[in-house]
Amino acid sequence: MPSDHNVVLCDGCDERIRWAITARGRRQAVNADPDPKGNLAAHTDHTGTLKVRVLTAERPTLEHAEWQAMPHVATCASPRPRPRPSSRPGRRATARYGTWRWAR
Repeated sequence: MPSDHNVVLCDGCDERIRWAITARGRRQAVNADPDPKGNLAAHTDHTGTLKVRVLTAERPTLEHAEWQAMPHVATCASPRPRPRPSSRPGRRATARYGTWRWAR
């Protein structure tokens, strides 16, 4: 059972969550308490960082000190709205480079 020292409240629904790092290095909110219906295996590494991985067909069971977690986005009562797509896809802000002149 994980400790409560890194538990925060969700901005949308005020439920208890933990921030974890996925295998690809992205942040993901997970429910603070273990959930037997969750599809994530969570563990705290040697630096104290909560890491999660998806339970897949290749690795379907929990290993060592892992506990089963649910992604918070699946249970959040008031999720944040997703950003709307740009009206001009493919257009990004760019910097205009000028001609460099060396001072002599």
